[in-house]
Amino acid sequence: MKLLLVEDDSRVAAFIRRGLLEEGHVIDVADEAEDGLSLAYVGQYDVIVVDVMLPGRSGFEMTSDLRRRGDATPILMLTARDSRQDVVHGLDVGADDYLTKPFDFSELLARIRALGRRSPRVEESVLRFADIEMDRVRHEARRAGQSLGLTPTEFKLLEVMLLEPGRVVRRTEILDRVWGMSFDPGTSLIDVHMAHLRKKLEVGNRSRVITTVKAVGFTLRHPDRA
Repeated sequence: MKLLLVEDDSRVAAFIRRGLLEEGHVIDVADEAEDGLSLAYVGQYDVIVVDVMLPGRSGFEMTSDLRRRGDATPILMLTARDSRQDVVHGLDVGADDYLTKPFDFSELLARIRALGRRSPRVEESVLRFADIEMDRVRHEARRAGQSLGLTPTEFKLLEVMLLEPGRVVRRTEILDRVWGMSFDPGTSLIDVHMAHLRKKLEVGNRSRVITTVKAVGFTLRHPDRA
């Protein structure tokens, strides 16, 4: 699943992130509500995990804001505050579940799995960006109507990019989603395959659409706005 964690305690965030990556999940992390909202608006997450006590706006406010905007992504709240009033308030503003710190990681995983089964996210069968079109059912990709002849790995790479055009997809996220790795093996694995994908996308002097963000990852940029 693709998850968003909003947690300002760096040690807690690192612990949760590491554990979720080891379980095969893709995870983005923010340390305050505003950054979490920015990611949530463009990220298409299966589950959002948010701490109540955040700098600036609280997790309650973040959850309420998401619900007002019509975001139905399941939300799990984490907090050291375990009073019944806090729990009720969290559920009233739109949270789906509530877990009190300290917690057992296996319980966190179980709750995330349960919420993931309720996720409203629907996978699109056809993805489009500029003049690129991908049919995920037929496993075909075209640019300007011309077949790209992608290998399975190149197809998956392009799919990851097309799912969130404009967002920088981190190298660690690509490794996780394409190769199932939760760590960087220290090789040019991504770069080699990305170079082949770029060549196929740019055949016929077509404009470059994949942009490298040095030491971070890659993103799709519309040719007219590059």
